[in-house]
Amino acid sequence: MAASVVEVQNVSKQYHRDKVEIHVLSNLSLSIPEGGFVALMGPSGSGKTTLLNLIAGIDRPDSGQVIVAGTAVHSLGESQLAKWRTRHIGFIFQFYNLLPVLTAYGNVELPLLLTKLSSKERREHVETALNLVGLGDRMKHYPRQLSGGQEQRVAIARAIVTDPTVIVADEPTGDLDKQSATEILDLLGRLNTEFGKTIVMVTHDPRAAERAKVVRHLDKGELN
Repeated sequence: MAASVVEVQNVSKQYHRDKVEIHVLSNLSLSIPEGGFVALMGPSGSGKTTLLNLIAGIDRPDSGQVIVAGTAVHSLGESQLAKWRTRHIGFIFQFYNLLPVLTAYGNVELPLLLTKLSSKERREHVETALNLVGLGDRMKHYPRQLSGGQEQRVAIARAIVTDPTVIVADEPTGDLDKQSATEILDLLGRLNTEFGKTIVMVTHDPRAAERAKVVRHLDKGELN
């Protein structure tokens, strides 16, 4: 058995809207082994993205513990969290979140600007990441010059350029046509099987969920 790289223990999370208390997660626990690929499914508002954000250190639980890569993420201060995320978390979003004023190269380099790598080392990392996603020949292209599938591959290159411990993907194929979605899922599968990347993916798409090793369903704040 591989060691757990993600441990969510008895986590609860609620939000306040006006005077109404909305319970999003209720005493939820989840364990993901190193090299795991977990798909989180469930209806809108079931807490999938909230759980993803807790794992990524973007949000904090009201109670319970979130331990990722041996670190109690919920207990870190903001500056510690920023450094921790740079080292351990790679983000992939539904709408790519690329900066239109930067080339593919510039977008992928962004997370490395927070590290102590030299410009030469950064270039090596960026070129490796873009080649890995099949866009080594598109480094100087701007997002507007790329297809949706290519933009998402740039976003994946940005997510993996720091060699993170965990990749979190929020609806990574939600804005893509069927062929592009298949290519992105093939790429995520390769990152998991060939490179041993731990992946946590939120998806509404059963075809995407089929690529995961484990599928968990969230409903009304509880995990099944």
